[in-house]
Amino acid sequence: MVCSGRGNDYISPLTAMTSQKHRQFCMEPMGDKTVYNVPGIGRALGGRLQGRGISHARDIEGHFLVFNQNQEMFGNWLKDTCGANAKQQRDCYNGLKEWTRNNM
Repeated sequence: MVCSGRGNDYISPLTAMTSQKHRQFCMEPMGDKTVYNVPGIGRALGGRLQGRGISHARDIEGHFLVFNQNQEMFGNWLKDTCGANAKQQRDCYNGLKEWTRNNM
């Protein structure tokens, strides 16, 4: 987020740490977004998720909510389901957490 009011514009540290994909995901309704729109989920992980019948972002969000937004449990599920590494788990969790906070 670019903020102003201090004499000149600056980029908040949180924005500097998130990807464009994360920011875009969190700004829009879930709708029919595919798993590929979720932060941390790329081509390989998305393909593995789809192979297990998880094709929409809302499906991943459902698991996130079932695990009561618990980062460790959700991360373990993501690792076991599609082989997500620690960074991918964290990126996905943070994106879903922010989306949920903004939209639910």
